[in-house]
Amino acid sequence: MSVVAACTGGSNKPLTTTSVTTAPAPTFNQGGSITVAAEGEPGCMDWISTCAGSTWGVWTVETNTMPRAYDFTSDGEYKPSILLTGEAAVRMTPEQVVTYHLNPRASWSDGQPITSQDFQYTWDQIAHGQGIADQSGYSDIVSVDDSDPLTAVVTFSQPYADWRKLFGGTDGILPSHLLEGQDRDALMKDGYTWSGGPWELPPGGWIRGESITLVPNPNYWGKKPDLGSVTFRIFTDPTAELQAYAAGQVLAAYPTPEAAVAGYRGVAGTLLSLTGGLDFDALWFNVAAAPVDAKAVRQAVAYTLDRQTIASALLGALEPTAQPLQSLLTPAYGAYYNAAFARYKPDPAMVNQLMTGAGWARNKAGFWAKGATRAEVATIDLKVPSTSPGAEAAANVIGAELQGAGFQVTIAPPETPGQLFTQDLPAGAFSVALYPVDLERELPSGTPTTVGVPGIDDNDPGQCQLFCSASIPTAATGGVGDNYVRLADSTLDRYLEDLDSNANSDDRVADAAQAATILADDLPALPLVTLPDVLVVNTNMIGVEGGTFNHNLAYGPYGELNEWYLK
Repeated sequence: MSVVAACTGGSNKPLTTTSVTTAPAPTFNQGGSITVAAEGEPGCMDWISTCAGSTWGVWTVETNTMPRAYDFTSDGEYKPSILLTGEAAVRMTPEQVVTYHLNPRASWSDGQPITSQDFQYTWDQIAHGQGIADQSGYSDIVSVDDSDPLTAVVTFSQPYADWRKLFGGTDGILPSHLLEGQDRDALMKDGYTWSGGPWELPPGGWIRGESITLVPNPNYWGKKPDLGSVTFRIFTDPTAELQAYAAGQVLAAYPTPEAAVAGYRGVAGTLLSLTGGLDFDALWFNVAAAPVDAKAVRQAVAYTLDRQTIASALLGALEPTAQPLQSLLTPAYGAYYNAAFARYKPDPAMVNQLMTGAGWARNKAGFWAKGATRAEVATIDLKVPSTSPGAEAAANVIGAELQGAGFQVTIAPPETPGQLFTQDLPAGAFSVALYPVDLERELPSGTPTTVGVPGIDDNDPGQCQLFCSASIPTAATGGVGDNYVRLADSTLDRYLEDLDSNANSDDRVADAAQAATILADDLPALPLVTLPDVLVVNTNMIGVEGGTFNHNLAYGPYGELNEWYLK
């Protein structure tokens, strides 16, 4: 049986999650082991460190072993986890203070209680540590009062709107009684056997490049797993992954949208669902590199391209009717989605107006050129990752359309993720590149990650990470920063900074709308299409309590493994 839930593509209808439901079994077996597919692994398992890299670490181990104050749920909202007794208390004046009340039953796998001291230790490690992947929010905290073991009182120096993401998110809370005074990174990076979640990593459970195995945490105070173990088999070849699934060697997969999903649909008993998620493909401009350092040229490129054709090339048979995305946020962001880029449609007259107005004219070869001798030709150098066949096909469409409009185009041979995402983009060694915003998923297992890469772990609309001036990677920052497009716009900075700090939802929607308008005009990137999440499960072999296999935009498809069972 094959069940397909359609993705909304670029429509304005908010879509945070899609669940596909199968008939719940009246009884099910306890125990048993299953193997599922993973298309990557973390660089390390010290989740707060830059070495962690790929979100596959989050989707496999972090989400199943680390306790969190708030869970980002499959319906796209943050809700108190079972670590808390209920909603945290928030006071906004004279400063923002968040008070968490901890569940007295909450404990680590060694039986020690999870306490407010773990909150204090986690904040201190992230806010003041070295080589930390993301200090957002934690750097705004001035103190964590842990005098009452069951109450953590967190005081901020300035308001932080996305505070529910802290002490959880895709990092989790760390055990102070095991790590304080020790080298946290050394103790965690190669795996750890303690847990505050339903699963734990046994000694030797991580075989780099091959597999990760989890077993139940016997001291978990919540819903204990029904399965006896889960092994994530690591694949770097989508064809091999499909073959293993078809042969029954793996019973679930989370393939990239470009994978040959038609092959999965043909396997008996397969549940295959698509949901419009947080990830999207875009054409990214290095605004410090000629000729796209000129806004008029970037806009002329946007008025040249038929994004409908490009969207079809990117998703192919998976979603041949996908509509172009009209924002640098997907519809999964709900009220924050704003179709500010809808004006960019093929318009030869506008291309001519923009280029001639900026001093360009066609030379004898038909290319846009400028200068006294017309020696400076408008050349678009395009780079794409080697892991995306859809991006390669789309690059050819883009090249043909731009060439026909008078731009000289060179398409570089597809680059490995390690070259493109951890070297060229942070160093600014590109002029135009086509890639998805959630780059971690594109990194193959073992790719060293020494700099931050743009990724999304919830549907909070903050984009300072990608577009604020302070996020431009420079020599002074040691190359750290995710503003690869090098955009520096002080007005945009103000709106994005307020979006991060303002707790008023109406003000934040207004901030997002203003930021979208500026981004559509500055055009550091041209959105192309929402990338759907694809979940594949062999329902002949696997069931789930309640009958519903959920997609989770932050924690992936394996965050509810404690409810899966072997039929």
